[in-house]
Amino acid sequence: MSPARFDTITSRYASLRILLLGDFCLDRYLEIDPARSEVSIETGLPVHNVVRVRSQPGGSGTILNNLVALGVGTIHTVGFCGDDGEGYELQRALHALPGVQPAHFLATPLRRTFTYCKPLILRPKAAPQELNRLDSKNWTATPAVIEDHLIGALQSLAPAVDAIIVLDQVDVLDTGVVTRRVRNSLGDLAQKHPGLLILADSRQGLAQWPNIGFKMNAVELGALLRSAPPTEIAAVERQASELSRRNGKPVFVTLSERGIVGALPSGPAIHVPSLPVRGPIDIVGAGDSVTANLTTALAAGAELREAMQLAMAGANEVVHQLGTTGTASIAQLRARFGLMPFQQDRPAPHP
Repeated sequence: MSPARFDTITSRYASLRILLLGDFCLDRYLEIDPARSEVSIETGLPVHNVVRVRSQPGGSGTILNNLVALGVGTIHTVGFCGDDGEGYELQRALHALPGVQPAHFLATPLRRTFTYCKPLILRPKAAPQELNRLDSKNWTATPAVIEDHLIGALQSLAPAVDAIIVLDQVDVLDTGVVTRRVRNSLGDLAQKHPGLLILADSRQGLAQWPNIGFKMNAVELGALLRSAPPTEIAAVERQASELSRRNGKPVFVTLSERGIVGALPSGPAIHVPSLPVRGPIDIVGAGDSVTANLTTALAAGAELREAMQLAMAGANEVVHQLGTTGTASIAQLRARFGLMPFQQDRPAPHP
């Protein structure tokens, strides 16, 4: 991709309007100083002393953080949190982010806030060591009144946005934002607005989803097509093309260190390799960076290969951010491409 093309695509990001639907959670990091370790007098067990607590939006919020880092002008958040302390922290974080429109983000006593609590041991000149995570989730079905709110928000916002991103992060079906009713509503929107880009990713796989754009890994692709996971890139390309033609929508298959395959209903599938790593890495959040970059670039008019190149640059930046769920800005993407900062042509001085 040329510097001029890079700047043409990314210069459009500030005018984009993207709807982000999914399971927003709170990523809470507990930074532990091992030099301050103790033993509990009462139990005799080791005590980890937390010297700093930091929180940020996680789950769908990780995609949100990447959209913000890319400078997307308007981001509508559609989801829910609990009426609890974690929900307060999450809402405060959402309101602090530029461009975010949280009017349709619901705080409700009928749900608890999805939280990933991540204890980290920090040692000088060493990568952070994550201990066993403490998760808070919902284990009962999402109430119909909340589904009604989510579906109403989708129907209201869809005509006014350039793209919709969907992330299903829960482990138990119908306990989060993207329930069966909400998925059906997405299918209705795809039929009503055939030119609208909708890209979905689901921890549980996409087998029961309507015909919208899909992002998945090779194992999920095999499961969706009821075959063994493809191992060769050529097989991934063939299956991605088959699925894209069948659904009439784009399909993206991430391949970890081997890059990504993308396919449109017409034309051959494309493989874009990942960029080389430069030392220790932390893969948390890389997939969400890929989703954010793919959607933003395509909504800005990028060709398929260009969007995938930007996604690989974003993932490469994120995996080198240790001990956090990282993001990639336009300046960081430019650096990954080895591009010099873009400068506007200046008029020649008067003689």
